[in-house]
Amino acid sequence: MTNDPNIPKESAIVETNAEEKAIVEQDNLEESGKVRKETMALIEAIRTKASSETQKAGEFTLEKYLETVRGLRAEIEKLEFKPEQVEESFKHIQDEAEKNWDSLTKKVQDFGDRLSETAKVAWETLTKPKESDKDEKK
Repeated sequence: MTNDPNIPKESAIVETNAEEKAIVEQDNLEESGKVRKETMALIEAIRTKASSETQKAGEFTLEKYLETVRGLRAEIEKLEFKPEQVEESFKHIQDEAEKNWDSLTKKVQDFGDRLSETAKVAWETLTKPKESDKDEKK
């Protein structure tokens, strides 16, 4: 690979490795040296383009991440919240959640008790002998 600072990275010549050369030469045994050379140039161009695009994507992602972090930091600084206030808010939320939970469990328990009582009355009604049955036994 060339290290000339005047040549942009995207258009710099990339050295091919021995494995790539061996593949090109093996697959193109019957082809002329010019065909092999062009094939190697194509592989180099593909690798250079892929490397360049990967680097650009990484830089873009990093820039967007840093931009997002800076934006969030600015928004948080605008809020001017105090740690004590945040802790107090969490405590308030927790207290409300516990109250709601206690209320819900009480309602569920009451409903369960009512269902149990209803089932008991229904069973007694179903199993209670009829008045006519009582009279016949006498």
